[in-house]
Amino acid sequence: MNWMNSEAFTLFGQRIIWSDMVGNILGLITLALGWRRSLWTWPVQFLSGLVLFVAFYGHLTGSAGKQAVVMAVALYGWWQWQRNRRRSADGHIAPRFATWRERAAMLGAAAAGTVAVALLFTAYPSLSWDPWPDAYIFVGTIVAMYAQAKGMVEFWIAWLLVDLVGVPLNFANRYAFSGFVYVIYGALVLWGMRDWWLRSRRTAQPVLEGAPA
Repeated sequence: MNWMNSEAFTLFGQRIIWSDMVGNILGLITLALGWRRSLWTWPVQFLSGLVLFVAFYGHLTGSAGKQAVVMAVALYGWWQWQRNRRRSADGHIAPRFATWRERAAMLGAAAAGTVAVALLFTAYPSLSWDPWPDAYIFVGTIVAMYAQAKGMVEFWIAWLLVDLVGVPLNFANRYAFSGFVYVIYGALVLWGMRDWWLRSRRTAQPVLEGAPA
């Protein structure tokens, strides 16, 4: 699979490699499907992780390992949405806001996880090309995917926080296509957050018995 790490084309003087392009296009589709609350968001997320795992395996073991974790969380998300979508009137996951306890738990896990993963990356430089920002993005992605699996509106906020670091970091490290995709991610995040926010408010309204749906 060496062709996955070969140059696809040049954009604004920067090399765009196939794995970077294909993986991020699939990631973009994943986010759009998540906005629509489609169960297919998880298989596409798994496929995106698989493409990048194959591209990294054998020469960037740390990056390959991160994609393995992403694929595992995608399977968890599929299971959660498959189980919970039947509880919603329209057959999709019903968005909700996290409780304060859940928010505190996710913030604590994100902070502790970022420190732990960054220290691991620092101890083993071959696992990452920029330990602290890379750890922040990796852990933030896992937290966002977990919140999405639970149907929490806050998952969009977690993605936005990841984007704030991911965009400049990708451009700085010459991953131009990833940088451009992260900009589009930001727009989708804002639209998706608005949609889930409004749906969570409608879901929270009590429905009177005998009232039309």
